[in-house]
Amino acid sequence: MTQKELEKYLWGAATALRGTIDAGDYKQYIFPLLFFKRICDVYDEEFENALREGDGDKEYASFAEHHHFQVPENSHWNAVRETTSNVGMAIQNAMREIEKANPDTLYGIFGDASWTNKNRLTDETLINLIEHFSQHKLSLSNVADDKLGNAYEYLIKEFADDSGHTAAEFYTNRTVVKLMTMIMNPQPGESVYDPTCGSGGLLLNCALHLKEEGKEYRTLKLYGQEINLITSAIARMNMFMHGIEEFSIVRGDTLARPAFLHNDELKKFNVILANPPYSIKAWDQKGFTNDPYGRNLWGVPPQGCADYAFQQHIQKSLDEHNGRSISLWPHGVLFRDSEAEMRRKMIEEDLVECVIGLGPNLFYNSPMEACLLITKTNKTADKIGKVLIINAVKEVKQDKNIAYLEQKHIDKIYDNYNSFTDVDGFSKVVSIDEILENKGSLNIAQYVSNVDTNTEKISLDEALLDWKNQSVLLKKSMNELFQILN
Repeated sequence: MTQKELEKYLWGAATALRGTIDAGDYKQYIFPLLFFKRICDVYDEEFENALREGDGDKEYASFAEHHHFQVPENSHWNAVRETTSNVGMAIQNAMREIEKANPDTLYGIFGDASWTNKNRLTDETLINLIEHFSQHKLSLSNVADDKLGNAYEYLIKEFADDSGHTAAEFYTNRTVVKLMTMIMNPQPGESVYDPTCGSGGLLLNCALHLKEEGKEYRTLKLYGQEINLITSAIARMNMFMHGIEEFSIVRGDTLARPAFLHNDELKKFNVILANPPYSIKAWDQKGFTNDPYGRNLWGVPPQGCADYAFQQHIQKSLDEHNGRSISLWPHGVLFRDSEAEMRRKMIEEDLVECVIGLGPNLFYNSPMEACLLITKTNKTADKIGKVLIINAVKEVKQDKNIAYLEQKHIDKIYDNYNSFTDVDGFSKVVSIDEILENKGSLNIAQYVSNVDTNTEKISLDEALLDWKNQSVLLKKSMNELFQILN
């Protein structure tokens, strides 16, 4: 199959569910089934390879060392396919047995979809779905990791488009992800963390970025935490579908119960990328006031907005020597009065390296403008006491109700970030003293105007003279008009 044919084939599974369940629920059924099929087809392929190697010895071919994952015989795709009644129960049992057979890697990976609820999914619907997936072999020789991984990402994007308000929970605009990854520039052997990882796009792109550069991406240590069960399962499947097996993605509430600890303290990471849920109100502010991990570095955020709780968690989780972070936020984090004191302390500690204002519609199902906040624990000498502010609000392509960055936009922003220089009407290097004089406001328009700098500038005297001349002309034309009417 070509990439397009593969994508069409996978999306066909979703269309089979139209009218039976909400579009927002497609992902909790389609992704687990796709992963189930992939595991079984790869297992069969590995079995055949080992069978040839072992001169037809079936016992030899079934040895665990010949397989990525173990698939119990009664839990294979083919066994489920032969089932004609209580199909949902057969799917559920098979998935649970595979999870038990691979406790270190696949525990809980199939999520908690309600397969046995026949009011939602009848036997007929599930049989049609299984037959649809059975049309093609998803073995490694038929569909390479890269191809299937790209198709999986395509599905995530399609589900985001189709699912309305739930999209932002598991999907970050991939063009923004690319820019964030380029700016962070993770290197082989480094640790990369996303505290609110969604479907794993940011983590995954760090590995793919290294792979594209011809560097050793398998030594990258990937860590993620995600509060939603099915979304965290999708993230883990996403990694496996792309052939990445060295990662740790944990389900849980990052603010209430951070998953990654070392000696009872937060684990430290070289790179942190994040698109946290913005302005959430349902969080444990009281617990954060007495946070056992010392994450209230700059203060306690208001109950109605946990943005700076996430930002402080990020900062506290950075390696002291070369830690760097990039997080996607609404512009409000740069200037809201309710967080002014925390923002001021962050700036005083010279942690902010760069702020990039992005255009509207880059958040799913939200017209608000986005920004990137970049921090470093150990700035290079030429950047100490300075912040680069980039106004890239106009560097965006609008398409219906969603926007994206074209390659020319990404290149312009990335090149300016690397050069760390002023560009007229686009960016400015500002001292932290100047920012503190402005009450710690990082409001981008305050430093780099949105006004088109290519328009011709005139003096105040010239403007007044032009206004007087226009007034004389207007008076003359009005008099002529009245004379005609009389």
